[in-house]
Amino acid sequence: EVQLVESGGGLVQPGGSLRLSCAASGFTFNRYTMSWVRQAPGKGLEWVSSIDRSDGGTTSADSVKGRFTISRDNAKNTLYLQMNSLKPEDTAVYYCAAPKSGYVRCASRRCSDYWGQGTQVTVSS
Repeated sequence: EVQLVESGGGLVQPGGSLRLSCAASGFTFNRYTMSWVRQAPGKGLEWVSSIDRSDGGTTSADSVKGRFTISRDNAKNTLYLQMNSLKPEDTAVYYCAAPKSGYVRCASRRCSDYWGQGTQVTVSS
């Protein structure tokens, strides 16, 4: 059974930090570029960041560039998202995803082979 299980979300004050994790199982993790996608309250899905399956190359949305860092540990089948300088507009449910080839920046679930259940991040004072 394929599973992507996110953790690490919570309530944090503006300017604070959180580190999200996504534990993968049931598929060959190191064969996939992996992504983080988020959905703010009342809004659509937004692609956040992606990391290459092997060389560690990363790409991020302008809205998080310089504040969020995506990484992975293929030995542990785990994806991470370090979020610093958090803003209220970062409040969202964060999902990890395994996008289909050629759909790395696509936020839709249809663009991914696998999708997690999400973890809530709330940035508020």
